[in-house]
Amino acid sequence: MISHIGVILGTTRRNALGARIFNYLKQAFPDTSEVHYTWLDLRDYPLPLYDHPETPLEDPIQELTPIETKWLTAVVNQDGYVILTPEYDQTLPGGLKNALDLIGPEVEHKPVQIIGYSHFSDGGMLAAASLVPILQMLKMIVLPTPTLLWSADPCFDENGQINSAAENSQHFARRLHETMHDIGFYTRLLKEHPYQPLGSDTAANQTSATK
Repeated sequence: MISHIGVILGTTRRNALGARIFNYLKQAFPDTSEVHYTWLDLRDYPLPLYDHPETPLEDPIQELTPIETKWLTAVVNQDGYVILTPEYDQTLPGGLKNALDLIGPEVEHKPVQIIGYSHFSDGGMLAAASLVPILQMLKMIVLPTPTLLWSADPCFDENGQINSAAENSQHFARRLHETMHDIGFYTRLLKEHPYQPLGSDTAANQTSATK
């Protein structure tokens, strides 16, 4: 059984540090017989600001634009997710939040891992923290420890190669491999054993058994 993992680059910024990390992941983690990666660069999905009258968690959106349909189709076809986020003013970027605002039950009970990165020493910690309650609201299973890459600019070049001479580069490479291993494990586990809601018959039986 092949697991499908969507890796989302959560910035649309030109010459973004995240694009270099994204390119590194593309090269370091090719598809295997067990996992297929879908590389979801938000720059390929120029989404309009969300203005639909529906709330996706309550009602399906009725009048999706073609680019919104393309985005949601790509998202729903994944079994698990990795989200790369920079930190803008101590939170996640607006473009990433806007993309998540379109999502409803497509990601429910699917695992997700966060990679935060920064030019500075905090490694995108506040952005990663601000992303967690959004993903929880979408009923995703958020892996407990985000991967944080601090002062990461010297570690990744424009071609996605890691600079082994840069400080922390080997640590980052190891952490990213751990990250992809972890999301692969939980994605495979939950695909093979999907969540089943507690049915009314089961609930009634359990209630009776406790009386």
